[in-house]
Amino acid sequence: MACQHLNELTLENMISKANYPVFRCEECMRVGDRWVHLRICQSCGKMLCCDSSKNQHARRHYEESEHAVISSAELGEQWLWCFADEQQKNY
Repeated sequence: MACQHLNELTLENMISKANYPVFRCEECMRVGDRWVHLRICQSCGKMLCCDSSKNQHARRHYEESEHAVISSAELGEQWLWCFADEQQKNY
């Protein structure tokens, strides 16, 4: 079944990694910790760490806010992930 969250996002309405002058996990910086990879919440624009990171701030953000879709903030990666439907989409 197709994910409605992912289908609603287009290049025109996505929050692009090009909008960020500095790449860092906002929450890891706050607590003085490190991250592995970064993700961008496509609802509010927070840049947070991935599930491979110790703190998994992007997932925690989804669990607290229900903001379902993240994009990779990594250079060269062009994909979206929906936590709610556990589906990925390339763009």
